[in-house]
Amino acid sequence: MAEETPSRSHPLALKAVLVVDDDKQLTSALQWILRDENYLVDVAFDGEEALLKVKIHEYDAVICDVMMPRLRGDEFYVQAKKLRPSLANRFIFITGFAADSNIREFLSARRLKHLIKPFPIQELIGCVKELIETKE
Repeated sequence: MAEETPSRSHPLALKAVLVVDDDKQLTSALQWILRDENYLVDVAFDGEEALLKVKIHEYDAVICDVMMPRLRGDEFYVQAKKLRPSLANRFIFITGFAADSNIREFLSARRLKHLIKPFPIQELIGCVKELIETKE
């Protein structure tokens, strides 16, 4: 009898999450926490690096900071959506700049999930689970 290979739709298949943030300490912590929740976690430290990863890999969810060097999170979102339209509703933005009117308008106009730093980790985990469950 051949061994069954898990596929993306298999209930035991791990879901892939991309964490994009220039704060290496936060990124490391999120990577550890999400792996503990049984997610495959990839990281990028700015939008340009994240865009390269999106070109190569498929992700079930993207957790992304807004304010980053080289390519901001909002600009990364627009380009990633062009590359992989299925990612359009797979983003959770995290930001410490929620008071910035341009950021608020970007998030609300697109009805994107977002959390304000510092955020409760259980809230982030809940958002990731919700995004992934609605995808299935």
